[in-house]
Amino acid sequence: FGKEPLQLTLRGTTDGTSELDPSPDYLSASSVPLMIKLGIGSDDDHPPPSLRVTKRGAAPMGGGAVELYCPIVKELRPLELVDFGKVKRVRGTAVSCRVPPSSAARVAHSAKGVLHRLLPDVWIHTDVHTGSGRKRKGGEGDPPSGCGPSPGLGVLLTATTTEGVCLSAECSMNHNVRDSNGGESFDGGVAQQALERRKMELPEDLGRRSATMLLHEIHAGGCVDAGCQSFALLMMCLAPEDVSRIRLGPLSQYAVVSLRLYKETFGVEFKLRVMEEEGAEEDEDGFDDDRRRNRSQKTVLCSCLGIGYRNMARAST
Repeated sequence: FGKEPLQLTLRGTTDGTSELDPSPDYLSASSVPLMIKLGIGSDDDHPPPSLRVTKRGAAPMGGGAVELYCPIVKELRPLELVDFGKVKRVRGTAVSCRVPPSSAARVAHSAKGVLHRLLPDVWIHTDVHTGSGRKRKGGEGDPPSGCGPSPGLGVLLTATTTEGVCLSAECSMNHNVRDSNGGESFDGGVAQQALERRKMELPEDLGRRSATMLLHEIHAGGCVDAGCQSFALLMMCLAPEDVSRIRLGPLSQYAVVSLRLYKETFGVEFKLRVMEEEGAEEDEDGFDDDRRRNRSQKTVLCSCLGIGYRNMARAST
């Protein structure tokens, strides 16, 4: 909502903080498609929003760089996102910084081993970085670059449905390894470092954990994943004075607090309706009550009237 398009270069941590903050890869895979559905960058005057990682930097020391571009927004479109569809493909990226190159391949292989049981169209790209440069060649316009001083390993998975819904899940290897005395340490002798390596999560476990997280997001039945709920609700508040609707899975605690803040700030109240859908048809033998309850799927249909926020920084025609 500014006078000129926003173009920034942000420097810091790009990977390894999935438990606290979303990574640039997650925002590019989950939030940017939602912005495009809201009409941001839909005109021919400016390209759509984009978020591109130019240099990787894992936690805790960072050292990465990200290029952010967002066009001028005159006004948003009402959001209508209630049809989930069926999952048709899964794409992902396994990123490694200053760790053995085989670690990213092990993560990708483990995640595909879980997802291939349910879906054949699964492709996970490995993005390996070292201190001097990238191990594998990048695409056109993506020159080799180094990474930050900290080691890191993470993976992002995105499922796309037939209705254009994008659900993402990411996880990273935990570096806060605790020793036998309960303290956290990255320094020490060879024996201490060997002990820390034994306590760290294996790449195979990381891949299975990421695939399980994505399957949980799909099973929730929402049209956006849990990490993008509050952002979608905020955009609905700023939409034109028309009804916007979205289907969400179980509301996260962050989304519940956000709803209270939006009511206090914008005066917008959401209508929440719990919708329950039964799973697949029963077998001939039938199910008992517990199994039928587990197969039921509850989603929340959220609707509201936007405040009609417009860009007042320049004339709109």
